[in-house]
Amino acid sequence: MSAPHSGFRMVCLGTLVALLALSGCTTLPPACPAPADVKPEQLHGVWTVQLDGSGPPWTLQLGPHPEHQGSLRGELTQGTLRYPVVADLEGGEFTLEESHDGARIAATWLGTVLAGSCGRVLQGQRIGPQERRQAFLIRP
Repeated sequence: MSAPHSGFRMVCLGTLVALLALSGCTTLPPACPAPADVKPEQLHGVWTVQLDGSGPPWTLQLGPHPEHQGSLRGELTQGTLRYPVVADLEGGEFTLEESHDGARIAATWLGTVLAGSCGRVLQGQRIGPQERRQAFLIRP
């Protein structure tokens, strides 16, 4: 009599394992997008910015631009320094304009989404006054 019950238990156990495996599929992380597939919305939030040769890191906060759909607006800060910025991300290419007075562009940042970073690392160059160039790395 134990043999028929053993078979039933094996079928139940197999069904349970299959159901658990299927339910696990819904909790898998989303696939990592290629740099060209990263959307501007994925850059909303607070980031840490390291500028080559500039000392302590900066903080960059980005959110949706209220006037230009698909663009970003935010603030670059370090200590008491606060600079308004606007940015765009298209096809993995990142552009940010930094202003020191809210009216004129003080520096332009040109970079790319780092391959394999799932949109979590941007790198490139900041072009400031007198065409001074600094490498940058932006990450969460």
